[in-house]
Amino acid sequence: MAKQKQDDYGLSKANPTRPIAAPKLDYRPHDPKSYRPNIALIGCGGITASHLTAYKAAKYKVVALCDVIEEKARQRQQEFYPKAEVYTDYRELLKRDDIEVVDIATHPPERVPIIEAALKARKHVLSQKPFVLDLDVGKRLVRLAEKNGVHLAVNQNGRWSPHYSYIRHAIANGIIGDVTSANLTVHWDHTWIMGTVFEQIHHLVFYDFGIHWFDIVSQFFGERKVKRVYASVNRTIGQQAKPPMLAQTIIDYDGGQASLIFDAQVQYGQEDRTYVAGTRGTITSIGPSLSEQTVTVYTEKGFGNPQLKGSWFPDGFHGTMGELLTAIEENREPNNSARNNLRSLELCFAAIASATDGEGKVPGKVRTLPKGAVPEHTQPTLNRKPITK
Repeated sequence: MAKQKQDDYGLSKANPTRPIAAPKLDYRPHDPKSYRPNIALIGCGGITASHLTAYKAAKYKVVALCDVIEEKARQRQQEFYPKAEVYTDYRELLKRDDIEVVDIATHPPERVPIIEAALKARKHVLSQKPFVLDLDVGKRLVRLAEKNGVHLAVNQNGRWSPHYSYIRHAIANGIIGDVTSANLTVHWDHTWIMGTVFEQIHHLVFYDFGIHWFDIVSQFFGERKVKRVYASVNRTIGQQAKPPMLAQTIIDYDGGQASLIFDAQVQYGQEDRTYVAGTRGTITSIGPSLSEQTVTVYTEKGFGNPQLKGSWFPDGFHGTMGELLTAIEENREPNNSARNNLRSLELCFAAIASATDGEGKVPGKVRTLPKGAVPEHTQPTLNRKPITK
């Protein structure tokens, strides 16, 4: 039999039911060619172990660590960067001219003044997600970054989870044509939040966790206009956690639709599933966790399973900082810019507002979160005096 003709992505002209080679795509995190600035981390909570694990593996230079609780900063110093200076006052840290990039990983209510101070000090900033509690505040921070000639990016690390990164690159390369629908379901156990500050967030599933999925859907559909968002939340039978652990959203696009379903009270048989259909093909991803996913690409030529490398933790954190550093080096806007991320927050805010009053919402019309949706204050301000090594 004659050898099948291959196209640019390695897909043969085979029967669609026949296994073929999946497209080879550049989905892995990127590093700048030569730019290696001094980086500072402000806020040294639990998630920052993933930040620093990724930075150390990528050989990024972290020279300062800051947290209002000295012990937290000391712990990160001992674990990852023994030579880094330790601070409890971010303003003292920002006085250092040798620091060019700041990773701000505090909670949202305390983050805005720190981002403002960093931008005014002409530092490039990577903000933890969710970016802001008010879209107008977010726009103001974007303008402030532009005024001071620095980049402001958001740590939407899900974009560089191997399966999501592969899917968004496949969409960008036109492999499945124009996206017509995206259905994402997440069934997992999120009860670890009981007894933590996160339990005080009523719309925890949408706001703190689901923001990743709103962001991913926004990436899948790109600049397509969103007509309306419908959402609801509910409590499971017998749940003890304060926030509703069930949440679902329907997003109507021009010529398409997305659905997000979250079940955060699954004890057994956990599963994460993604289904993206387009005018020329479909991509699916399924697995028992965010780190274990099998991706399948279907087109008229056949179907294939790319052998993906890496894992959301820590690759997602490598991807967000690597994209910011590469964008600085190339003098362009990063993929995860704050301006881009505001589109994701528009979806999230609209969903929370819809779940609050039961009415469909137009993204962008809901500028702030409903009162009580998230705590007004979550941790002490980082304002103590600096501590030397």
